[in-house]
Amino acid sequence: MPRKDIHFELLNRDPSGARRARFRTEHGTVETPAFMPVGTQGAVKAATPDQVLETGAEVVLANTFHLSLERRRELVARTGGLHKFMAWPRTILTDSGGFQVFSLPDKTISDEGVTFRYGKDETTVILDPERSMAIQKDLGADIVMAFDECVEYPSPKRYVEQSVRRTTMWAKRCRDVELAPHQYLFGIVQGGTWPELREQSARDLVSIPFDGYAIGGVSVGEGIDLLKEVVSHAAPLLPEDLPRYLMGVGLPEDILASVERGIDMFDCVIPTRYARGGTLFTRTGKIRIGDKRYRKDRYPVDTVCTCYTCTRYSRMVLRHLHYAGEPLFDTLATIHNLHFYQDLMRDIRDAVAGGTFSRFAQEWLQRHRGTRKGART
Repeated sequence: MPRKDIHFELLNRDPSGARRARFRTEHGTVETPAFMPVGTQGAVKAATPDQVLETGAEVVLANTFHLSLERRRELVARTGGLHKFMAWPRTILTDSGGFQVFSLPDKTISDEGVTFRYGKDETTVILDPERSMAIQKDLGADIVMAFDECVEYPSPKRYVEQSVRRTTMWAKRCRDVELAPHQYLFGIVQGGTWPELREQSARDLVSIPFDGYAIGGVSVGEGIDLLKEVVSHAAPLLPEDLPRYLMGVGLPEDILASVERGIDMFDCVIPTRYARGGTLFTRTGKIRIGDKRYRKDRYPVDTVCTCYTCTRYSRMVLRHLHYAGEPLFDTLATIHNLHFYQDLMRDIRDAVAGGTFSRFAQEWLQRHRGTRKGART
């Protein structure tokens, strides 16, 4: 299928390599660099769609694997598509299901696809490029991800070579499937931590071509230094006039390092998962709200944050709600962490627009984690 116009505009380029851009889908404009909250099974855990919108999020992610079971897929269809199902009026991205499938035990991988057992009754399921595309087409997401193989870290080079070949083969099969007119298809660069395999994968996928590109197979235990190397090798090989998406990333320091290397889009469960576990992000570092030091602390989580939680609740009250097991805590903590991430992305966009990203990132990390001044992000 021919490439579609995602209306990508490269607005600013910082001397560091960071980019400020925007693109448009049927459901609105997305300003980048952007962070996408994860709604794995059709909902961002512990937060309503309106609450997620109020944080400033413009895109959310839903998971093809978890929504692929026939009962769930039919439910989404009866609702009128994923946007109505999620009550989300803005852009939605669905991943291909590859990451979840390849993390399962007892799977069988071949050039045709992946066979695995799922659920309490261990139903045999086959997921291949055509089925992944059919599911995502039915869900109606704005951005659809090609079906790929996400390898473990570490993996033998010989296997990663086979995986890159297979991912390219599957990507071509995905590209041959006709999606809905409003849907854009992104290819996913793989190759583990081998620079030459990342380069090969990027070249192969750019030649297909796609409406945008992602770098997958990171945040699987390789650490930030290897993550930087992978992104440094792969990102420059991707088209400058299309979105670049780093899948499954991550912590604020990972995002800053990757923005510097030209990445536009991110997603991760970290802000919501950490929130439910009692870890809250602030501009001066993470805090664990259960710590006894917060028993009588009347300050908000972050003294400069303007989110619903910080303007109404103190740390000592949040600590009480956390220890009492009140579901309200999960909601309040999730609102704050998502707001923190969106504030970070807005600050990043402003710094790139002003040509000051490197200084911004260094000062932000120094304040947040005590990073040595002058260290490269």
